[in-house]
Amino acid sequence: MAAVGTAQLADWITRYRDAVTAQRDWLTELDSAIGDADHGANMARGFAAVGDKLAAGTPATVDELLKTVGMTLVSSVGGASGPLYGTFFLRMGMSAGAVSELDGPALAAALRAGLEGIVARGKPEAGDKTMYDAMAPAVDAFDAALADGSSVGDAARAAADAAAAGRDATLDLVARKGRASYLGERSAGHLDPGAASTAILFDTLAAAIADSA
Repeated sequence: MAAVGTAQLADWITRYRDAVTAQRDWLTELDSAIGDADHGANMARGFAAVGDKLAAGTPATVDELLKTVGMTLVSSVGGASGPLYGTFFLRMGMSAGAVSELDGPALAAALRAGLEGIVARGKPEAGDKTMYDAMAPAVDAFDAALADGSSVGDAARAAADAAAAGRDATLDLVARKGRASYLGERSAGHLDPGAASTAILFDTLAAAIADSA
């Protein structure tokens, strides 16, 4: 597949909604150890609202689709998750523009814009034990795979693998951001819930692209 259209992107969102709903208890368990114990519930609720918004039909353009997702998350998810994930999708939509599909470089640029939006909003850095520790490696891996001549699908799988590795690497980190940082050294030994939900995000993107190829 040379490009990803609105149908594939909508499928990605649907798959992510289903995945975070199925893994809600696990995400909440992770968050109960170092956070407010609401990440799973918040993500499931937010993407259920997104699903309701998209039930009437997929928007015709990528920017409209992703901005709808972003705005819905901002307005329906509590805590840090709504603003951060909402910003990610809003920035993706702004980068994409009013087009019906994204080729590899355009999708890479949109993912990079989403990451930069999260950085602008939350000021995370590598090693802070946040979603950034999964997302930044994923976006970098997507770029690197495309530069090496990989297809969009293979680049998305490389990104998903990098996100999973980034998630796993948060296990031993000491949190420097958010509520988890209040625990100090006691935050080590637990996966970051935001990194976990980010790894699911890239895994479902790779699956949606692969299954439509």
